[in-house]
Amino acid sequence: MIRTTPFHERTAAANVSGLWEHWSGYLVARKYDQSEKFEYFAIRNSAGLFDSSPLYKYRIHGPDAEAFLAGALARDVRTCAVGHGQYTAWLDDRGYVVEDGVIFRNAVDDYLLTSAEPNFAYFDALIGRARVTIEDVSEASAVLSIQGPKSREILACLAPEVAGLPYFGLTAATIGGADVTISRTGFTGDLGYEIWVPGDQALAVWDAVTEASEGRGVLPIGSIALDMARIEAGLLLLDVDFQSSRFAWTDAHRSTLIELGLGWMVRDLAADGRAFIGRAAIERELRDRTSRWKLTGLVFDWRDYDRHFDEAGLIPPKDHTPIDAEYYIYDDSGNQLGYATSQMYSPMLQRHIALARVPLDLAKPGTRVKMELAVSHRYEYFDAVVTRLPLYNPDRRTA
Repeated sequence: MIRTTPFHERTAAANVSGLWEHWSGYLVARKYDQSEKFEYFAIRNSAGLFDSSPLYKYRIHGPDAEAFLAGALARDVRTCAVGHGQYTAWLDDRGYVVEDGVIFRNAVDDYLLTSAEPNFAYFDALIGRARVTIEDVSEASAVLSIQGPKSREILACLAPEVAGLPYFGLTAATIGGADVTISRTGFTGDLGYEIWVPGDQALAVWDAVTEASEGRGVLPIGSIALDMARIEAGLLLLDVDFQSSRFAWTDAHRSTLIELGLGWMVRDLAADGRAFIGRAAIERELRDRTSRWKLTGLVFDWRDYDRHFDEAGLIPPKDHTPIDAEYYIYDDSGNQLGYATSQMYSPMLQRHIALARVPLDLAKPGTRVKMELAVSHRYEYFDAVVTRLPLYNPDRRTA
């Protein structure tokens, strides 16, 4: 059965394109306007509104909640203060990533964990005798994300509490008569916030935010514009940039935390005494240097890119539409090295960019590789440079 989010009455009215897709059984807009590029520039120049309600949301609480999560999550949740959140991940015993998400600490023994796919049974099976309760509260709440440089001033008109909210901070507020929680989080790599609201009061919050946004160039944004922003920001997408180890057929389809460039979550294992799932495997990987590759950024050489199309008598395309598929990377001798998982032409950077898996000996920024793309129905090999992530990282994101 196809479900609609609590914001659907408003998103359906705004969806001029009529294009929808499914996210966890819910309808979400692919784009609202005839061109998603307008929505993308709203994120980068003003603000965009995105309906994140289909996220899975789990309330984890009880006297042993901190100890339980410290053993289940790769990142040390004990360092997360009340009123803050953390980007985190959870692993299997072999150190492969099961999934990633955000954990919010609402009180000493009360947390909210979000994920893109269902994980209730996974965490519930780990509880054992711990004094912990996990509840699926996914359908009880809606999430409205407002992302972009004007997001702070817009929300501050409605909820002054956000004016001083730190990166990944959390605060209670009232918007449109509804009691909400606001987090300084998002999936665009820009200044942004997410409003967590009871589902039956979602429309009042949408109306209040859109009214406060009037005349500021704010637009509702669909999944295409969001994908554009997250690629620039180097944010990983499940089933595109990595697969869950639970559902992968072989180890070639699994990824470790270190390989995905998320080793900073466990940077100081010597001082971290936790016995979390996957710790021993991470320690072996770091000690024996068994990582197979690293996910990093690629930036195309625009002169070489244009040359290939010029020689074919074609206008070099500058297509911003994200491509979430494997495109292979080679060295100068034609040996396959790895592959790109996401790519696009970045309107902000004015370059073709990609997220890619490259061998460790080529992961140093500035290393040159070649990427395979089709020109006039045959493959050509384009020069690209390995680059640190994120590719786009404005100071306002964390300031």
